[in-house]
Amino acid sequence: MMISRRALLAGIAASTATSPWSAAWSAENLITAEAPFSTEWLLEHARALAQQDYEPKPLIPAPWQNLSFEDFNKIQFDLENGIWIDEDRPLTMDLFTAGLYTTRPATINIVEDGIAKTLGYDLSLFEIRGDLPNLPVDDTMGYSGFRLRTTLNTPSHFDEFVVFQGASYFRAVAKGQGYGLSARGLALRTGDPGGEEFPDFTDFWVQAAAPGDTVFTVHALLNSPSTTGAYTFKISTGDTTNVDVTATLFPRVDLHHVGLGALTSMFLFDETNRGRFQDFRPGVHDSDGLLMWNGTGERIWRPLANPKELEISVFNDENPRGFGLMQRTRDPEKFGDLQAFYENRPSLWITPNGDWGAGSVELVEIPSDKEIYDNTVAYWRPAEPMAAGSEYSFGYAMAWGDKATGLPDLPRVSNTRIGKAFDKIDTIVAIDFADHAIFAGDLSDIQMLITNDAGKVSEGILQRNPGTGDVRLAFHLTPQDATRIELRAQLLKGDTPVSEVWLYRWTA
Repeated sequence: MMISRRALLAGIAASTATSPWSAAWSAENLITAEAPFSTEWLLEHARALAQQDYEPKPLIPAPWQNLSFEDFNKIQFDLENGIWIDEDRPLTMDLFTAGLYTTRPATINIVEDGIAKTLGYDLSLFEIRGDLPNLPVDDTMGYSGFRLRTTLNTPSHFDEFVVFQGASYFRAVAKGQGYGLSARGLALRTGDPGGEEFPDFTDFWVQAAAPGDTVFTVHALLNSPSTTGAYTFKISTGDTTNVDVTATLFPRVDLHHVGLGALTSMFLFDETNRGRFQDFRPGVHDSDGLLMWNGTGERIWRPLANPKELEISVFNDENPRGFGLMQRTRDPEKFGDLQAFYENRPSLWITPNGDWGAGSVELVEIPSDKEIYDNTVAYWRPAEPMAAGSEYSFGYAMAWGDKATGLPDLPRVSNTRIGKAFDKIDTIVAIDFADHAIFAGDLSDIQMLITNDAGKVSEGILQRNPGTGDVRLAFHLTPQDATRIELRAQLLKGDTPVSEVWLYRWTA
């Protein structure tokens, strides 16, 4: 379940330079096949495939599979060979070679005027930076994925803004940001004792953009032992990069544990667990909290944790209004890292299209001691299983950027600090709420509601934080014999909530 971020990002970090429009070569030289394409065809193809036994794509040659990380990273896409780079279009595409972690390639097609053109594999598209062992290229060799570029940050350069690579993983950035958390087309059996299944996007169809286009379209076929799926992604960039996802699943077997809108991120430490790490930095994370806006209108913030044992949290709901893994910390000094720039990692907010019915937002937190691993997963789990032979259509909007959109205007949690009290027995919990008009004047009319399911908590103290201008709620937690305690806190005026809900699972 713990996914190596290095495996997913091999080759990406080394090729993030911007690329100007320039005449280069024609992608037509790569075309190996042509066929009509439409979303209706893709749906029918996925439907028919689900009625057949699952057959994975063939493995690439063994020497490619056995490359070391260092050798594999010597193979970098030559930006002068970008697809459409020689044409007057607002979109170009780079390719990633299969190899090492990706042993079964994806088929990549470009689509124009209803015709899909399959891109054949060509090693000469890549720059080889050093000596390599002999690497045979046969009919099984192919690409692991691709990234798309457009004029994101300046009108004169093409910057990458989305990457599809590995299983059903993809990630995006908005203006001025660097890559952080990932999304997944589908999660199956995450955290189950019998093990997780990772469906693959086995085939892609990337729509050629016309001059003036601002929305870019990618279609994908999902295939795994348990299900097939037809996906369409409509992507637009800017201060927020928006991705509208529509999908239909065709289960081969009954799906009892499905994750929709699945997100994967990294949380190592911050001011809730800083004492466990001997590190010069005050925080290391791609995301610092799970934000939820549930069907009853309640806005909930759950700071992430890096537990000592696997922890799964379930937040039951009906017709959720939104959820996401967020990076609220934007102060560079909260990280002190002049290379990783964690303060520039995107948040990702999911807004369901229509009613999703009964189910739960599930949060899976995996112990980790290194920042190279993704150890946090969040997704929506429908309450009802998806039956074999059925069809399940759904859609959602993704906002990759700095914040969630459409939420009610309430003071949000800006920081959480947790540590031992003076007696080294109790634990002090300090929750900072961002300054807001609700806090104008005297704070004496604001009540503090703090609940716990084990141990004891003291009465809260509400004070202004002179260092930040925020308002802090602090209380003592006495665990007694408890090893796990569910905590909840919120500010009220009378019976009316005047802040988002803070939730936390304390573990010994």
